[in-house]
Amino acid sequence: MLPETLSRRSVVLLFVAAAALALPFADIAPAGHDPWAVLGRMARGALSPDFGAVDRIGRALWLTVTFAIAGVAAGAAAGFVLAPFYGARPVRALCIALRSVHELFWALLLMQVLGISAATGVLAIALPYAGIFAKVFSEQMDEADPAPLAALPPGTDALSRFLYARLPVIRGQMWTYTIYRLECGMRSSAVLGFVGLPTLGFQLDGFFKLGDYGAASAILILYVLLIASLRHWMRPRLVLPWIAAALVSVLMVRSPPMGSGALWRFLSQDIVPAPLRRGEGAGAVWDWLQPLLTGQALPGLIATLIVGQIALVLTGALAFAASGPLVPRVSGRIGAAATHLVLVILRSLPEYMLAYLFLQVFGPSMLPAILALALHNGAIIGHLTGREGAALVPGLRRDAPRGLSLWGYELAPRLFGPFLALCLYRWEIILRETAVMGLLGVATLGFFVDMAVAELRMDRVLVLLVATGLMTSAVDALSRALRRRVGRAPLRSGAEGRGGAAVEMAADRTA
Repeated sequence: MLPETLSRRSVVLLFVAAAALALPFADIAPAGHDPWAVLGRMARGALSPDFGAVDRIGRALWLTVTFAIAGVAAGAAAGFVLAPFYGARPVRALCIALRSVHELFWALLLMQVLGISAATGVLAIALPYAGIFAKVFSEQMDEADPAPLAALPPGTDALSRFLYARLPVIRGQMWTYTIYRLECGMRSSAVLGFVGLPTLGFQLDGFFKLGDYGAASAILILYVLLIASLRHWMRPRLVLPWIAAALVSVLMVRSPPMGSGALWRFLSQDIVPAPLRRGEGAGAVWDWLQPLLTGQALPGLIATLIVGQIALVLTGALAFAASGPLVPRVSGRIGAAATHLVLVILRSLPEYMLAYLFLQVFGPSMLPAILALALHNGAIIGHLTGREGAALVPGLRRDAPRGLSLWGYELAPRLFGPFLALCLYRWEIILRETAVMGLLGVATLGFFVDMAVAELRMDRVLVLLVATGLMTSAVDALSRALRRRVGRAPLRSGAEGRGGAAVEMAADRTA
């Protein structure tokens, strides 16, 4: 049981101590690579990007956009339908189950039914996003101003009350969050290429395997520019044309046929525990399940917690170090602009893509995953904290100090509460991404999921995904409990509200 109140210092010390205890069990040594030689080749490629393979890169770029738009549109539509019923326990349980499975895991499951197809890519984004949108839209509906409802005549039906009094109030918030989710969808769509779908990740993987660092650098540059310019090419009046273009493109993607009956075979045979398929009793199921839990789920869970805990503490350290230079009165305009540029790049690149890049440098170990998680999430939290610090500066006295004195004595103490709340909020997200890092060879839960998929043992995949969902749900509940007991100060940049969605949107917003 947690105490009713916790000091911020005690929470920080608790997490730092947990990371220190986990560090001896972490495999962070470079695995037989010469990092400096690889870094040199990557640096030369970054300085001379090769845009020559425009046809291959351009098609992957377009499919990355179309998969994201179609998936987010489908997820938003489903979430909009589910949101009014989110208070019902079955609907809430369904949404939690959908969003607890990572997009890459959804893709691996859907490939068994739909193959390497456009439908797999779109549904892998749409399914978890439907659960996320349902929760967020439900929170926005609950927090809407009730005054317009009072102006309606008595006896107005529920649909009219929603369309005329509730929807106009929250329409702007819903659009803002949908655009933010599209940014996330672009990251997810790019990463889906690493499991075989024809998006940017597939091309990036191919160029790295060929040692063509110039072409790989071109992909990364185009991807960052795509994310940074999203709010310029995705306008409200262009939504329907973009969705129509995305659907046409998705329908034109050709994929090898899976044969008839693939879905029925998957549901009736593949995910059914092997003892039941063989007609054995319940005792045989436990004999099958026990070694799976002790030999794969438990070691994968422990490794996931080790990597995630170290990454969380490193995230906090990097975020706090980066947030100060983001304030012009602390580091000057040039320093603040340079810091902002670096944070934008790190926020734009997904954790999985960063981990893949570090894997080329350091080889297979926990180190690439830790660095990728810390840099991406540290950039997100550092960006928001620094922006909050810049917003506080106009309210200070004219004779207030500058530089590190301003940050250390004026801004940092006032921002530490919201900063800690953001770290706690990202904790569950970091662990969710840590589990997926196993697909790159790190011994987290995703490693055993990938191994079971390769062996076509989908019944084992289902058990491991349930373990992943239970872990993320438990950590999310613990994070919310800690935030309540620490007493989070509200953020002026749009993170007010009772749900974590507003914090997430404010933290990840690229603008």
